[in-house]
Amino acid sequence: MANGFPLENCHAVITGASSGLGAEFARQLAPKAGTLVLVARRADALESVKRELSSSKAVVFCCVADLATDAGRTRLSEFLDANGLMPNLLINNAGLGDYGSFGSSTAEKTRMQIDLNITAVTMLTHALLPKMSRPGGIVNVSSLASTLPMPALAVYAASKAYVTSFSEALAVELAPVGITVTCVCPGPTPTNFSQTARRPDGGDTNREGQGLLRISNAQVVGEALAGLKSARPCVFPGVGVSIAAHLFRLMPRALMRLLLRRRHAKE
Repeated sequence: MANGFPLENCHAVITGASSGLGAEFARQLAPKAGTLVLVARRADALESVKRELSSSKAVVFCCVADLATDAGRTRLSEFLDANGLMPNLLINNAGLGDYGSFGSSTAEKTRMQIDLNITAVTMLTHALLPKMSRPGGIVNVSSLASTLPMPALAVYAASKAYVTSFSEALAVELAPVGITVTCVCPGPTPTNFSQTARRPDGGDTNREGQGLLRISNAQVVGEALAGLKSARPCVFPGVGVSIAAHLFRLMPRALMRLLLRRRHAKE
């Protein structure tokens, strides 16, 4: 197996760092990193995370940017240049979902999912690769949802399937040049995802069985960073999620479609 990425004295850019998994990545890296660049749209939330990390080893920077836009990604790149920062670790964590049928979704929310979950991950990675010192590392946050089509969460699941495939391809491409790529695919976690995915009418999705797969943000991030250190291309954190992912990948597609129809009928 290829050598993994050493976390000590790393210089990391973390997107979606104002809460949830992004903030937890910052907490776990802060005692060992040299610098952390926290990126999100909410300045107050970023500053709150920065204050929490004030006694840590890492020097923490906050960059307010909407990475779903070209302007936001340019802003981050210019921020790094202006502060003389040469990251060697990129954590693409920012993401967005939408509960409900595709046909009843708004064009705006659908576009936002594609822009943030696919375009931002792709173009930000492309922009930062030339700036990345070696050894380098990339962590892309995908989802267990990437392993199967999900009615009432169709665009989100499809976008995360892209993230997983993209990550595994980059893991092969970039290993010879000293960059380790790990994709982490968590199941349900206690983040703000459900709040932002829920529609204004309060519509939700079928949560049957999620309790068996739910693990803490700390465990997700801990396993993701361990996977990066050991050069694992894909990490399914938690025993339940790991088993579920294996079953989903082996399940005949006809059987999967039948089970999905039955589940969808309950919504």
